[in-house]
Amino acid sequence: MQQQALKVWSPETQVSSDPTSAVAMIVPSIRMLDRDAWDACFPREIETYDYLLAVEEAGIDGFEWRYAIMREGDKIVAAMPAFLCRYALETTLEAGRFRRTVEGIRRIFSGFLTLRLACLGSPCTETASIGFHPDIAQARRPKLFAELLDAFEAHARMEGCSLTALKDLPHPIPSGLEPVLAARGYAEIGGLPTACLDIGFDTIDAYFAVLSSATRKDMRRKLRSRQEVRIEYRKDFDDLLPRVMQLYRETRERSGLQFEELTPAYFDGVLKGMPGRSFCAMYFVGDELLAANLLIHDKDRLIDKFFCMDGQKGRSHNLYYLSWCSNLEYCLTHGIGRYQSGQAYYRNKVRLGSRLTANAMYFRHSNPLLQFALKMMSPLFAADDGGEVTA
Repeated sequence: MQQQALKVWSPETQVSSDPTSAVAMIVPSIRMLDRDAWDACFPREIETYDYLLAVEEAGIDGFEWRYAIMREGDKIVAAMPAFLCRYALETTLEAGRFRRTVEGIRRIFSGFLTLRLACLGSPCTETASIGFHPDIAQARRPKLFAELLDAFEAHARMEGCSLTALKDLPHPIPSGLEPVLAARGYAEIGGLPTACLDIGFDTIDAYFAVLSSATRKDMRRKLRSRQEVRIEYRKDFDDLLPRVMQLYRETRERSGLQFEELTPAYFDGVLKGMPGRSFCAMYFVGDELLAANLLIHDKDRLIDKFFCMDGQKGRSHNLYYLSWCSNLEYCLTHGIGRYQSGQAYYRNKVRLGSRLTANAMYFRHSNPLLQFALKMMSPLFAADDGGEVTA
C-alpha cells in the first residue's frame, strides 16, 4: 500500500473513491459505521455491533471508545474496537502486600504507575477479535493488520497515550499477525484464560458422569436446595434493575480484579439492544431476588457475561452452582453446543469440566527505557484470578 493511502480519521476525512486503496480510519462512535459492514468482519462473534453499541452508550466512567478500521470503497476489510483510559498497572494484581503498597504510594503520588493507555480490544468483550472481511485472503491479512496498527498508534500519540496495547488476544494468534507485533516491539504478558464447556452430553446426569467422583458428589449436594429457588428467564429488567445493580456492586466489591465499573445502562442496553440474543436469569427465594445472570448467545454458543449474587444468602442456596447447571440445561434445551463461562475463577471451572483457551495482552511504551522496565516487571502484573468463587 502506498503511504499516501493511509489516513487517520478526522472530521474532514473523505473515504477514497478508489476501491483498491485501503484507508485507515479511527472513529469515536460505532454509529459512524454501517452495522452490516462491521459485522461482516466478525462472522463468528456474538459480541457484534449491537453489543458494542450498548457498551458505548452505557456511560462507563473513565473510558473513551474508538473503532479502528481499514476501508476499501464502501467495504470494511479489517476492524477492531478500541478504547482510551487512564490505566493503573496494578489493576491485574491479586489483593496482597504489593498491591496495598502501590495503592498506598498512589495516595501520596496520584500518578504513580498510572499511564494514559490506548488499547485495541474492549474491557467489556470476552476477547479481542481481529476482524477481517471474509473476502480478504489470509496472505493479505498481516499487511492490513500492520496498517491498522500503524494508524492506531498514530492516533494514540495524538491523544497523548504513552502506552499502547492489545487486550486479550486469544491464542493461537492468527497466522502472520504475531510477527507484526514483534516487529513493532510489543511485549507479551499472560492474560486470564477463557473457560468453555462443550455440551457433549444429553442430560445433566450424563454431564455429572464425566466429572470426578468427588466433584459429582459435591455438585449433587449443592443442588439439594434447588427446590427452594425459583428461576425466571427475563428479556427486560423492569423494576428489578436497582436490585440487580445492588447485587452487581456487592459482587464487584468481593472480586479481586476490578477494571471497568458497569452501569445500569449497560445491563439494560444489552437486553434492549440484543433482542433474541440476550436474557437475564434471575434467582428468587420467596419474593427476594438473590442472584442475576446476564447472558448472550447465538445458535452455537452461550456466553455468561456477568453473574451477581447476594454473598451470604446466595451462598447458603449454592446459587452459583445452581446457575451453572441451569445454564447447561438452557444449552441442552435450545441445542446450543458450547457454554462459555468467562475468565474469572478458572480453576473451579476446570473442576466443573471446562477447558481453557489461553489469552495474552501485548503492550508497548513510547519510551524505550520504560518499555524495557515494564517488560522486566510484566510477570508481576500478569493476571491471575483462578481462586475460589467469590460471587
